[in-house]
Amino acid sequence: MDIQFLGGAAEVGRLGMLLRDQGTTLLCDYGLAPSDPPQYPMEAPPVDALLLSHSHLDHCGMVPVVSRQSETKTYMTPVTQEVANLLLKDSLKISAAEGYPEPFDREDVQTMNQSVVAVDYGDTFQVGNLEVDVHSAGHIPGSSMFRINDRETVLFTGDLQTIDTHLVRGTQPVPCDVLVLESTYAGRHHPDRAQTEAQFLARIDEVVERGGTALVPCFAVARTQEVLMVLAETDHEIWVDGMGRQVARMYQRHRRFIRSPKRYERALGRARIVHSQAARDRALRGDVILTTGGMLSGGPVLHYLAALKDDLQSEVLLTGYQVEGTNGRLLLDTRNIELQGVRVPVEAEVSSHDFSAHAGHAKLVEFVEGCDPTRVVLMHGDAREELAEALEGRDVVLPEDGERHTL
Repeated sequence: MDIQFLGGAAEVGRLGMLLRDQGTTLLCDYGLAPSDPPQYPMEAPPVDALLLSHSHLDHCGMVPVVSRQSETKTYMTPVTQEVANLLLKDSLKISAAEGYPEPFDREDVQTMNQSVVAVDYGDTFQVGNLEVDVHSAGHIPGSSMFRINDRETVLFTGDLQTIDTHLVRGTQPVPCDVLVLESTYAGRHHPDRAQTEAQFLARIDEVVERGGTALVPCFAVARTQEVLMVLAETDHEIWVDGMGRQVARMYQRHRRFIRSPKRYERALGRARIVHSQAARDRALRGDVILTTGGMLSGGPVLHYLAALKDDLQSEVLLTGYQVEGTNGRLLLDTRNIELQGVRVPVEAEVSSHDFSAHAGHAKLVEFVEGCDPTRVVLMHGDAREELAEALEGRDVVLPEDGERHTL
């Protein structure tokens, strides 16, 4: 049995891993890095099946290319399929608008949908000579880990979270011989989630009490819905704008992947949905606006930023990591943003709150101990060495893209 990364081995983004054993070849995830310009993984050879862990573009963004080449069966949960379908079509719109080459087209997305085999947690299926079972990754609704069983067992985590959030329950360790583990937050630690939520809600209360509007940029997939659940018990007027609205409805249709469907329904019932420009204007007179995009580089958030940037009573509350080169990072570092190509100052308050759906360094170490593998392969992170040092005494592999490693 051997593995080879086509992308995402030593970076966060464009993840793809080949696993070959006894004449069977699996591809675990196949994503793109939605940077400027987009970055793609190495070309994938023909495979017997593709296992998709979840719907974020850095994991699913190139799946239609594989489907187009050989109509390969792709295994994923139903909610992953629905959300991935939305994001893939949106990425085509962005490519067209930005003038980037399109690696696939809408027909390829349709081919992917026709080749999907829906799986659920606890399912076991056969691909060639390999048996695969499915486990919750605790990252977002429908996110999965795949354990490939042969002479040795290999667990591919995708992205994972071990703590319970409002939206999903954290994952549990799965015994395996080889653990292929994401390391996005290697060397970094998250603050206590309850403390983060309390501080976030306190800032919201302060903004509303002083007569301002709390602008909360959120990723469309899972973050919008998680923050909405955090806000659900408040009395504030909450507006939701952007793609997060559509994803929220998709999650409603797949209730079994939500930790508490009843609480989720109540949270959605509290929100006012922006459907028009008139509603956008009304939202600016409300208390809280949840809107895409999470890194301020596109989406309705730019409209709200333009309207609120000079309002000393209002505040921008960032809820996710801001990647270098994004408007969000520019705001954090310089208190400026770019609007229509012009850099302008932001006079409104700015704060940052860690609602990450990834396990932090200490939780990754705990997860490894719980799985108790004989070998750990660290991937999907740019500080893997720090995590490797914390796993002293274990056989740890730090692959590079293109290298083949025998397990």
